[in-house]
Amino acid sequence: MSRPASTLGLRHVALYVQDLEASLHFYVDLLGMQIEWHPDADNIYLTTAGQDNLALHRRKEGAEPAGAQVLDHIGFILRTPDQVDAWHDFLTAEGVTIKTPAKTHRDGARSFYCADPAGTVVQMIYHPPIAGNMG
Repeated sequence: MSRPASTLGLRHVALYVQDLEASLHFYVDLLGMQIEWHPDADNIYLTTAGQDNLALHRRKEGAEPAGAQVLDHIGFILRTPDQVDAWHDFLTAEGVTIKTPAKTHRDGARSFYCADPAGTVVQMIYHPPIAGNMG
């Protein structure tokens, strides 16, 4: 099986944070990112002019990340929803650990999660606001 078309780069990062409000202040008030989506009190999605996506997820009180990792996952943006499925099939065929099946989210995004060799969770994602701005 041949590799699908290249990704559009690493433009999505999701972080667990203990103090969501302090993180929001830093990324929005200090760095100038904008709120793209605020689905609930524990999750906020930020962007810089639609060119990237930073997800802040509140870490539950007393919850400790596995090992030393505090990163939830990293994401690679794809041009179309069909590319999500092509990457899912390709990485499955290559023996990559698939963490979740491909699915379409309520905001129109489509993605799946897999793991890199070190165990870092990687999301392959079609995210319309970002994919539509990529050349």
